[in-house]
Amino acid sequence: MSTDSAVAREAAWLAQTGDGLPSLLSPPGPWQNVQPYWPRTPATNQSGIYVTRSRLAAAKPAAQRIRPGYAFRLKMTWPLVGVSAPVFETAQQEFDEAVHLLVIRIVGPPGDKSHGGRFLSAGETPGRPPEVTVEFEDPEECLARYSQLRASATYSVDDYETSG
Repeated sequence: MSTDSAVAREAAWLAQTGDGLPSLLSPPGPWQNVQPYWPRTPATNQSGIYVTRSRLAAAKPAAQRIRPGYAFRLKMTWPLVGVSAPVFETAQQEFDEAVHLLVIRIVGPPGDKSHGGRFLSAGETPGRPPEVTVEFEDPEECLARYSQLRASATYSVDDYETSG
């Protein structure tokens, strides 16, 4: 597998349906858009998950083998167009619920940490328990600046080894 396809492979995993994990895309899921890379002009009236990469590392576990590893950063947006109190609080709760479904999908089904065979392992770091970290931006600032809630999730992925 090529390192330049990693972001697209992960976006495909997140958009997948019918595998027993939560469906993220609407309907029946809460997200309207799952795509690789951050767009130049993201829609402010759609919920979205944008798969980006914050790190690429190429480990050499053996003399002729290379195992690429990535740190994915998912940027998430949740629209607040025309939202007022107490609907603002409801929107924050819905965003929390949608993020929860995303984390379940990242962690994956029991016994499969490869995101359906797309990677060697995902959401795991050798020697540590699986880890997905979600950072929520301040909702007051998000409302004032973007008219949408925002958060980002980070986790590690190891790709299949290749000859080097």
